[in-house]
Amino acid sequence: MSSALETLRRDFGGDIIEPGGAEYESARRSVLASGSPACVLRPESVEDVRAAVRFAAGAALPLSVRGGGHGFAGFGTNDGGVVIDLGGLASVEITDKERHLVRIGGGATWGQVAAALAPHGLAISSGDTKGVGVGGLTLSGGIGWKVRKYGLASDNVVAAEVVTADGEVVRAGTDENPDLFWAIRGGGGNFGIVTAFEFAAHPTTDVFHGTIAFPASEAAGVLQGWADHLRTAPEELTSIASFANPFAGGPEAPVEIQVAFDGDDPELAARAVDPVRRLGTVIADDVALKPYADTLVEGLTPPPGIRLVTRSAFADRESVPDVLRILVEASASEGAPFIAVRSVGGAVSRVPGDATAYAHRQAELMFVTTVAGPEPVVEAARPALDAIWARLAPHVGGAYANFLASATEEDVAAIYPTRTYERLAAVKRQYDPGNLFAHNHNIRPR
Repeated sequence: MSSALETLRRDFGGDIIEPGGAEYESARRSVLASGSPACVLRPESVEDVRAAVRFAAGAALPLSVRGGGHGFAGFGTNDGGVVIDLGGLASVEITDKERHLVRIGGGATWGQVAAALAPHGLAISSGDTKGVGVGGLTLSGGIGWKVRKYGLASDNVVAAEVVTADGEVVRAGTDENPDLFWAIRGGGGNFGIVTAFEFAAHPTTDVFHGTIAFPASEAAGVLQGWADHLRTAPEELTSIASFANPFAGGPEAPVEIQVAFDGDDPELAARAVDPVRRLGTVIADDVALKPYADTLVEGLTPPPGIRLVTRSAFADRESVPDVLRILVEASASEGAPFIAVRSVGGAVSRVPGDATAYAHRQAELMFVTTVAGPEPVVEAARPALDAIWARLAPHVGGAYANFLASATEEDVAAIYPTRTYERLAAVKRQYDPGNLFAHNHNIRPR
């Protein structure tokens, strides 16, 4: 290992961090996980990434690729392997002002992107947290505050620069390596390291954004009314319902409906949002006009010893009443998980189901359960959580990779239906036959 690292230093212009080094303690951690890698490589150029990939392949060690480091499953670090941290590749450049094309480094975060585009009156449909990496979110889909109007983050990618397992640089787009382009829009980090994305941004105004809260006792009616409204609401309205927040009272916590109306016309916003206000007894309402960049929040970093367990699934229109009923019943018990339900549909559903590797186009809602605490607390909560999901099983399908804390074969099968998986496996065989990029929701090469 030492001699291999010395060889790497000749071709690598970034930082090489080893155990015992001054930066190792922080470098070994991602936001939600801690590891003990043999080394952390921080490339400063595409050539550095190529050298790092070749080093990792030659060393035959586990490889983790870190963007923002927010992955719940802890893919951004490992024990005894190599971590390639892309944080140094974070440029945001408008390459075509007329077509609003933006080139973004694979290590950029969505907060950096929103801040860079705001002076130009542009935005990209993305997640809702500043520190989340562009790469991790986009490669697995990308659900955020503009999803119903502009689709997933991955739906707005027009091309990508990818370093493959053999250390080569290829461009993926509709006219170049189209199979790889299809795969990276939903297939995660299985096929290489995306060192740069090319996005089509869109002009944006300020947006109406905030939270409308209702008593927990009104959860059943509020949530069903909310879901019904979103079926006919303008696509400018995207919304998240959350309840049973353990830090706000657990079963007694308010039902919080977060809304984002993509526009600055107060009358149009009121027509879209006022029906939500009429769903029950409003106990708080802070919806206000703000810059789009301000809708992104700072992500929380849990203290050492605290574990987050997330699980996700999708519900189609027919299943929504049963799913919401089960979730509301579950939220009323002590020790209930934190529950969040996100609206999708709209622009997401208009993309053909086989156009990208994101396979859940016709879902109406995506929901997430989260349990947090020290390991004993999480394990004690597991039987009740499993019981909730057993009740949900007949009514839900799939899973959203960005909200999964595990990477079992069952998880992979939920993310990728059989036909999607088989097509991904063929692409994997072409670009990563040795499965170098395996620390993810892994597609095995066929």
